[in-house]
Amino acid sequence: MIIDSFRLDGATAFVSGAAGNLNRAMATALAQAGAHVILNGRRPERLTAFADELKSAGHSCETASFDVGDFDQVRAFFARRERLDVLVNSAISMTPKPFAELSPEDFAGTYASAVTAAFEAARAALPALRRAAAVTGEARIVNIATMYATVAPDKRIYSRPEQQSPFHYGPAKAALLQLTRHLAAELGAERIRVNALIPGPFPTPEARSDNPVLAQRLAAKTMLGRLGEAHEIAAPLLFLASRASSYVTGACLAVDGGWTAW
Repeated sequence: MIIDSFRLDGATAFVSGAAGNLNRAMATALAQAGAHVILNGRRPERLTAFADELKSAGHSCETASFDVGDFDQVRAFFARRERLDVLVNSAISMTPKPFAELSPEDFAGTYASAVTAAFEAARAALPALRRAAAVTGEARIVNIATMYATVAPDKRIYSRPEQQSPFHYGPAKAALLQLTRHLAAELGAERIRVNALIPGPFPTPEARSDNPVLAQRLAAKTMLGRLGEAHEIAAPLLFLASRASSYVTGACLAVDGGWTAW
């Protein structure tokens, strides 16, 4: 049955930034598919609360509270893992600032948290990913980018400059897409597939209610004429994280309501 290829029973998955809006939906999808999910982030209280929710629903998970930008911690953590089937790189750290106030340090920090951190996590997790591939036939890495990794923000829809996507965000995520292709080429022969998701406009419920005008403008930019709901990122993530996408690597899948296809 083709539906069985989406199952992750017996697999272990790591999700960075797991307590975030979309990341919660992705981690939940992995858990619902049968994976033991390692919830990573910098705020242990949020991770613990999320883990309690998953466990109360009968799912298997654990927390790993550390900053993926601390590469010593990253290497130490993955060195202790016997096996890892799925690595989801989603965390990013940045302080939104207007154009005139951005510094080179802002760019460097955001790039390090999104791109260098994903590279270091992949390299540190490689022995565990290889062991998973030896047991099951493959392992998977999924990097989470953004629509602004492929197109520029349309300034006309943002009534205030501070609402616009920061200049150091999109370029860092664009580099993550190219890292995805490089890693796919490097690791394909070892049966480790590497792909990326490109989410479109998925504002939180709070953001929508706080600024309904902006929410309407964002929705109007999509071909479907609406915003994405967090659960709609779950199935695309599960596709790339499972055997259902067994002949897919080096791909960057847009989940954006058609935003980047105009």
